[in-house]
Amino acid sequence: MMMESIIGKLRSLDAYPKINEDFYSRTLSGGVITLASSIVMLLLFISELRLYLHSVTETKLVVDTSRGERLRINFDVTFPALACSMVSLDAMDISGEQHLDVRHDIIKKRIDAHGNVIETRPDTIGGPKIERPLQRHGGRLEHNETYCGSCFGAETSEDECCNNCEEVREAYRKKGWALSNPDLVDQCKREGFLQMIKDEDGEGCNIYGFLDVNKVAGNFHFAPGKSFQQSNVHVHDLLAFQKDSFNISHTINRLAFGDYFPGVVNPLDGVEWIQQTPNAMYQYFLKVVPTVFTDVNGHAIQSNQFSVTEHVKGSELGRLQTLPGAFFFYDLSPIKVTFTETHVSFLHFLTNVCAIVGGVFTVSGIIDSFVYHGQKAIKKKMEIGKFS
Repeated sequence: MMMESIIGKLRSLDAYPKINEDFYSRTLSGGVITLASSIVMLLLFISELRLYLHSVTETKLVVDTSRGERLRINFDVTFPALACSMVSLDAMDISGEQHLDVRHDIIKKRIDAHGNVIETRPDTIGGPKIERPLQRHGGRLEHNETYCGSCFGAETSEDECCNNCEEVREAYRKKGWALSNPDLVDQCKREGFLQMIKDEDGEGCNIYGFLDVNKVAGNFHFAPGKSFQQSNVHVHDLLAFQKDSFNISHTINRLAFGDYFPGVVNPLDGVEWIQQTPNAMYQYFLKVVPTVFTDVNGHAIQSNQFSVTEHVKGSELGRLQTLPGAFFFYDLSPIKVTFTETHVSFLHFLTNVCAIVGGVFTVSGIIDSFVYHGQKAIKKKMEIGKFS
């Protein structure tokens, strides 16, 4: 008796009273609505499960307080009408650091007019070895002598030697002189400097690699000729090429500041410029935003994003008012963007599933009730009309 009393009290606490089965009425419309709601519920559950299994990315903006870091610039640029022997790369920044005629970590590909690769070579410093070159004192190198080539008036001391064409050009650069006729320089003549330029006439060049620079505002550029400083002005020696115009048409295959991370978009990738004037200066002004991407495992990637605006300066044939080339001016943003990948918590997933089940059942119940009572009302009206 006591047990029955306890069970009776528990039944009185039931907040979900049951309807007797005699009052149930199963209909075709109810079955269709139940099936449809089950399908909708399943689709919503699958969508929620995919969101739970996949990570979500949180974005924040913070002030960049880093100091003294380095910036890696990865590039891949193709010049279809500028030979590899002509194009040079320079980099400089507002701290005063300069890298003229950069050759380390650079690869050049000679390409023909159809874009086919002729030769791939790393850009190296110095020239090839030559037999019996001209000595500084005027005679030819003998077997018992040490080679010391003339710098042709650009020596800064009596002991200075220029043993290849590159060293002669470097000595001239330091003096602020232009090497107008390389054929008059023994080293250049024997190394075939002008002959190499003639052999590569009509070819293009694909140059790729990376620059490691200070993380401050600066610029780098691809331009024909050897660069040097003259009266604190950055100039290029174009006389050696004996050309009136240079075609700086180019395609930027890739340009990135730092490592790749998921979701990054580099706006200059695949950009192509076709030159319309005899000489042109292509300028790209880049705003670099430091970025940190942290994946779900806590691994952080220090990288950068950038935006860009473009400008082109042209000049008339035979009048080089501006240095022809492709120039990239970059500035660093003081704001850093952080992307952090996270997983949705299981409790959040469970709450959403319960909301889906409850919401679908509630809506389907309202629809079923509306359809059932509507059918019943229509049937009743039809019966009244039949007997009237």
